[in-house]
Amino acid sequence: MSSFVITGGKRLSGEVIPQGAKNEALQILSAVLLTPQKVTISNIPDIIDVNKLIDLLRDLGVKVEKTGHETYSFQADDIDIDYINSEKFKKKGGALRGSIMIVGPLLARFGRGYIPKPGGDKIGRRRLDTHFIGFEKLGAKFEYDAANEFFRVESKRLKGAYMLLDEASVTGTANIVMAASLAEGITTIYNAACEPYLQQLCKMLNRMGAKISGIGSNLLTIEGVEKLGGTTHRMLPDMIEVGSFIGLAAMTQSEITIKDVAYNELGIIPDVFGRLGIKMERRGEDLFIPAQDRYEIDTFIDGSILTIADAPWPGFTPDLLSIVLVTATQAKGSVLVHQKMFESRLFFVDKLIDMGAQIILCDPHRATVIGLNREHQLRGVTMTSPDIRAGVSLLIAALSAKGKSTIHNIEQIDRGYQNIDGRLRNLGANIVRHDGVSM
Repeated sequence: MSSFVITGGKRLSGEVIPQGAKNEALQILSAVLLTPQKVTISNIPDIIDVNKLIDLLRDLGVKVEKTGHETYSFQADDIDIDYINSEKFKKKGGALRGSIMIVGPLLARFGRGYIPKPGGDKIGRRRLDTHFIGFEKLGAKFEYDAANEFFRVESKRLKGAYMLLDEASVTGTANIVMAASLAEGITTIYNAACEPYLQQLCKMLNRMGAKISGIGSNLLTIEGVEKLGGTTHRMLPDMIEVGSFIGLAAMTQSEITIKDVAYNELGIIPDVFGRLGIKMERRGEDLFIPAQDRYEIDTFIDGSILTIADAPWPGFTPDLLSIVLVTATQAKGSVLVHQKMFESRLFFVDKLIDMGAQIILCDPHRATVIGLNREHQLRGVTMTSPDIRAGVSLLIAALSAKGKSTIHNIEQIDRGYQNIDGRLRNLGANIVRHDGVSM
């Protein structure tokens, strides 16, 4: 188990470039299975989850070639579909939650898609019903082997259908859209997710020859086509990284410029951090965060405590609530953080309390943060990263804290953040990686 050792309390400065979007990558990479022609994708983040998916594509027979910095070409013209019956596939597929995204493309093009129960963050129940109900609506036969935790869907020919999704699942919508692109007839998806990453997928599929309308709304119409062709695609910068760096700058009183953020795709993220009192300035596609000695949390118009909650897009992304929570610990004022979509994502606050933060965990979904207004600096402690986003939140806390902190299980952080320690050192952070440290 690897660890970060951080000596905190140091102001940082400089420029940082956000990586390509992790959540977009898992969808876009799976879509290469829809065509035998070459697909070239750029701005691919070099992170564990994405590299695992690329490795899985190779095992399926996809020809993968690195053609430039963070750019790869993929050609799925010789797929070994029988590989999905192998024990090796069950082991690899089960180690990556993003593996669920290959089911729709395999089902649409090869008539069957199998997947073991995917792994991923331990952030509460993350059901897959939306995916498989959608496939069934398209005419697929679904089977779940409970003993082996193995999912199967099969169909000789998918047929378009109307469906109202039970939840606006991003991955569920993406999977169904990919399957419907090669189905016979018209598919209408109501209550579809409309996140920028899903929009990116739909635009890429259209360039490949798909006929998808309603992009950016929660009502998608897909007219199935016989085949899809090759294309090129560049992924958006990761909005979660952008938000993480905003919180980092505020917590460490640092002057940081976040480069090439694709500002119009950030939605309400800048506004939410602005309500925490964090100043920021848009400079073209860059976001400048000035050093601030103090920042004060806003209240509602009637003076009541501010509540920040997650919601499907264009609401605030749940992946940034842990960053909001940790950033609020040094603000002036209080905020209620309401994590509606996952029931275990707030359990990391005990580590922040150990560091001196004033937080009341109301229940698995709500925490009240009473800002310290920098009157009491957080103190360094030893802790373990429970998941990607909580891990980065603890890292931000450690960088602002007095003294030395150690964060174990940083493989969780590496799953979603590319060379995070190297990029932080470029900003002046005192952070050292220790590989293979036992607890």
